[in-house]
Amino acid sequence: MSDSDAPLLTTPLDALHRELGGKMVPFAGYAMPVQYPTGILTEHLHTREAAGLFDVSHMGQVVIEGDDPAAALEALVPGDVIGLGLGKTRYSVFTDTNGGILDDLMISRLSPTKLFLVVNAACKHADFKHLKDWLAGCDVSMLNDRALLALQGPKAAELFATLAPASAGHEFMTIREYEVAGIPCLVTRSGYTGEDGFEISVPAERSEQLARALLALPGVKPIGLGARDSLRLEAGLCLYGSDIDTTTTPVEGGIRWIIGKRRREQGGFPGAAVIQRQLAEGPTRLRVGIKPDGKAPARAHTEITDLDGNVIGEITSGGFGPSVNGPVAMGYVPAAFAQPGTPVKLMVRGKALDAKVAALPFTPHRYFKG
Repeated sequence: MSDSDAPLLTTPLDALHRELGGKMVPFAGYAMPVQYPTGILTEHLHTREAAGLFDVSHMGQVVIEGDDPAAALEALVPGDVIGLGLGKTRYSVFTDTNGGILDDLMISRLSPTKLFLVVNAACKHADFKHLKDWLAGCDVSMLNDRALLALQGPKAAELFATLAPASAGHEFMTIREYEVAGIPCLVTRSGYTGEDGFEISVPAERSEQLARALLALPGVKPIGLGARDSLRLEAGLCLYGSDIDTTTTPVEGGIRWIIGKRRREQGGFPGAAVIQRQLAEGPTRLRVGIKPDGKAPARAHTEITDLDGNVIGEITSGGFGPSVNGPVAMGYVPAAFAQPGTPVKLMVRGKALDAKVAALPFTPHRYFKG
């Protein structure tokens, strides 16, 4: 049986999605809701205006324990993990020997001897093997008995506090353990929509109870994968497998900020020489925002050309931005074309459409910085 023929896995909230009218589609081997009856546009705008609840239980949750798991993990990522304070969370990537990106992930320090990671669904088994192979001195475990929910939007914190009073003052990119609606949870103030909010790791057997409690709050609606994608695209955030992968380095991908000063100088991670050279000399190409001039969206794999029709790059993510009320996209172009405002052409259905390189994000980030 091929992977494509394998039965789809389900999250602990599968029955709830169907009860709510979720349109289920295959995604990373799981049956996931792409939208609910109100549709992607409504769900997107609701998240920007109030609060949306996302099921991201398909993602991998991993715990690393050992004498010094932070030092061990630094052999696989270019981020500063040793300097990550207790209760802090940091975004990073796994790199390969060419500086390419194997996956992006969130790293949280639960204690001096314990790290908590969240990795992408499609990569989680490969990531787990990668960690087990390389961190021989640590205990690496996948938390298959937990679900993961994300509550996102400008009203998320206010509403969440009604079920989790201990969340008051919870800072952006930090992790804390407390009860939510009486259920013990591991909560980070983070997300992938550009909005304020929380990601909530909860015991799988109590995840539906928690989801129902959150959905009962005024202003909280269920949101599917379709709006999650348009929200992160407007926020200029990378989708692994589309905007970043093993053919792109963190420098080319426009996320050089994840590489701490000490790591830039010392290296000590896969592909360090390639990445250090790009940091010093500049990359030959860069991920940029692209704003089509008209109303036609440019989807992934659309060719980007210069004004003379020479192909210079490709769109990696694109679609309609509901908050922008127009098409938005991201892609890679040579460094000489990366300046915002640079005119380019997009080959959409055989026609060369006008577009410009645009600054990212398309919508401002509204993270809670305290």
